[in-house]
Amino acid sequence: MKNVNIRLTSLVDSLCDYTFNFHYLNQKLDLDSLIPSQAGSSYTYQDLVDALKDGADVHIKGDVGERLAYSMGADLKHMGGSGRPEPAGRVFVDGSVGSEAGMGMVSGALYISGTLQEPLGNIIEVAPDVDGYRKFSSITNIMCSGPGEETLVSNSLDKDDNILILNDGILRGTIGARMDCRGTVRVEGDAYNGTGLLMRQGIVYVEGNAGMNTGSRLAGGTVVISGKVNEFAGAYMKSGSLVIKEAKGYVGANMTGGAIYSKKKVPLSPPAISIKKSGEDSKMLRRVLGVGQLEAMLYNKYEVGAEKEQYMTVHMRDGSVVMRKVE
Repeated sequence: MKNVNIRLTSLVDSLCDYTFNFHYLNQKLDLDSLIPSQAGSSYTYQDLVDALKDGADVHIKGDVGERLAYSMGADLKHMGGSGRPEPAGRVFVDGSVGSEAGMGMVSGALYISGTLQEPLGNIIEVAPDVDGYRKFSSITNIMCSGPGEETLVSNSLDKDDNILILNDGILRGTIGARMDCRGTVRVEGDAYNGTGLLMRQGIVYVEGNAGMNTGSRLAGGTVVISGKVNEFAGAYMKSGSLVIKEAKGYVGANMTGGAIYSKKKVPLSPPAISIKKSGEDSKMLRRVLGVGQLEAMLYNKYEVGAEKEQYMTVHMRDGSVVMRKVE
């Protein structure tokens, strides 16, 4: 597919959004919905995503709204794909960009001539290779494919041990999304929503607090939050470990696997239940937290509870009542 060139006359949200899980004026958009406020063209949301999937460039003239390039580079399962990262093209914006750009983004690159509003997504700035633009790459891609020729503008990467230190003070969400490689991302500060979304391997440390959906749909690896997490932590977890200090709301909703560890007791959503830690649990906590045995013992463990056996009341002829298990 050829490159796309589009000029906007007003802000438009969710451009280059691979998920198509967005709304406009309270109406859910079809894949072939025309992008509003474009001048001299008739592109649909699908056209922009198709171009990026084919490795083409998307050039946008004008300021852009929120959620640019959401899950860009992901072959999404709910769209019939594998759920794995795939190559993607480049997005150029001649203007400024609203919040949550690059949420869940795993490949491709963003080139922005103006400013980006925080929070950002799963992206960090690298040295530009096109004049007039700032360049942003996926954290996941840098961790799992290496930086290549790219140099980080701020932050630091230890290539030998694959440790990325995020210390630029920028608030980010979905850090480490879909990461499926060994490596460590350490955030020296707070994180926004969705830390560790759909991770399969690796470790993400947040030395402060984290937002909603922390560890949501975690499929492996470890997410460690030194502070408090907001609502829906560990929702739909499949595997891996989520380690937190405390939670603002319920944790473990609809989880099917993995384990949640919290220093303070937390309110649970089914099917999560409290269980006794093992010696291996304590070893893991000591390792990832860098604490001693006594500190590790303070943590509570939550996993998916065994399905409760169902019983029915049976009245016997002698007048007694017994509980019989339902087969």
